[in-house]
Amino acid sequence: DLSAAVRRLEEKPKAGLLVPEVQSNLAMGLPGANSPADVAAFPGRLVRFHDSIRTLADPEFGASSHIAKIVLTAMRYDPECRTVLNVFYSKEILAAVRELDLFIVSFNRKMEPHDVKEREGSSLEWGSEQAIQEHGRVPDIIYDLGDEGKEPMIRILGPTPGHVVDIAL
Repeated sequence: DLSAAVRRLEEKPKAGLLVPEVQSNLAMGLPGANSPADVAAFPGRLVRFHDSIRTLADPEFGASSHIAKIVLTAMRYDPECRTVLNVFYSKEILAAVRELDLFIVSFNRKMEPHDVKEREGSSLEWGSEQAIQEHGRVPDIIYDLGDEGKEPMIRILGPTPGHVVDIAL
């Protein structure tokens, strides 16, 4: 499922414009996933090459602890929400997803507790948890405007890689 969804991104002209500076990744958890080892993603991430997207390897379990933490957080609230793709933040992209009538929420990285900022890889888990708890359910989109040294980002959440890529495209 992950490979087929990424092929669609690779084949779409200008899909590379969705890739942020820190690159993208597409991840999916197994049913009942409870650790990053239960979440498959692309080693080396999805990278921008000119205006297109490329992968460096096939998906592997445990390949991305950062995006896996978002998947696992979403799954604690909705076990069917097993897939996440992070994309470039821009006002234009955010406006486009708003036109799709999706459930969109954000979190403020400036509100992040100091101890969370100090723990490598904890920010995204904290932010996703904040957004979900504040709104009472898992949204289709979680975004943030970044902070010092942190790039603004949009995260697309859904049940399958195909669903998430449909939204991205």
